[in-house]
Amino acid sequence: MRIGFNPQKDKEQEPSGFFHQVVIPVYIPSQDGYFKDGFDILKLCLNSLFKTCHDKTYFTVVNNGSCDAVKIYLDELFNMKNVHEVIHTSNIGKLNAVLKGLAGNQFTLITITDADVLFLNNWQEEAYAVFEAFPKAGSVSPCPNSKALKYYTANILLEKVVSESLRFSNVKNPKAMQSFADSIGNFKLFNIYNLKKYLTVTNNGIEAVVGGGHFVMTYRSAIFHKLSQLYSNFKLGGESEREFLDKPVSFKGYWRLSTADNYAYHMGNTLEDWMPKQVENLKENNFVHDKAPQLAKVKSYTIVNWFRIKVFSKILFRKSIWRLFLRYKGLTKEEATAY
Repeated sequence: MRIGFNPQKDKEQEPSGFFHQVVIPVYIPSQDGYFKDGFDILKLCLNSLFKTCHDKTYFTVVNNGSCDAVKIYLDELFNMKNVHEVIHTSNIGKLNAVLKGLAGNQFTLITITDADVLFLNNWQEEAYAVFEAFPKAGSVSPCPNSKALKYYTANILLEKVVSESLRFSNVKNPKAMQSFADSIGNFKLFNIYNLKKYLTVTNNGIEAVVGGGHFVMTYRSAIFHKLSQLYSNFKLGGESEREFLDKPVSFKGYWRLSTADNYAYHMGNTLEDWMPKQVENLKENNFVHDKAPQLAKVKSYTIVNWFRIKVFSKILFRKSIWRLFLRYKGLTKEEATAY
């Protein structure tokens, strides 16, 4: 039987004070084989976040069936209040783990990151600058990728096709871009022209790179409102990340962008000497953010978004037309042919 009145009934939630959530799904089932260095790399990832994030950042870690050592470590971080939320599950798959991390919270911005990312100073501030400079920015990666310029970016290309603000620019940090290729074992991912120039859009003196990957990305929380699905059949890969993290940005009328410089590294599954040194040299972020970045409201029409992505992209990305577009936006004939 129930006696009395629950004192929490009909009480509204108090504002948390946080406006930026970081969600980290973690799957380290053992400390041998492929996962031999995974635990150490996870620690570097989290420590880099703790050092570089401001005090309005809410950390959610979803343990997706990791071994006992990882589970104990995450619980210790929670008990020390370094992490605000730890969710333990069996191995339900990366995207399902991410969806659990998104539920039950409300933030202005959400960063979803793999557990092998090393964050650098100012990654949040630089992302905020892009969001505020480009009213339609829906996602911002701290790792520019020159080869992502055709990946769900047709809406940007169509809107800016004749604008001088959309031009090829010199890559600010080609060494960092190549380090990403090395980290995934695809050393020839970028050719010399990819490392030399990338497609950028400029507004109010802020430059952003068109496109972005999804191993680390900061999203408007609106991207995840009214998701059509709340479950993925894949443990990892398949169409899961494309369907849940990539398509919704452009299909809702927003832009996929990246910062012009590099503000994070992908470490992969092998610990290297430079990684602990890089984390050790990071400066503590003591900047106090009084309020969230001001995000402009974006009017979006489903049929228009569909046309840009499904119809316009098929026309623009035809080889002959695409090469003309690349030259129109600043590449030489030789660069456009090989890009």
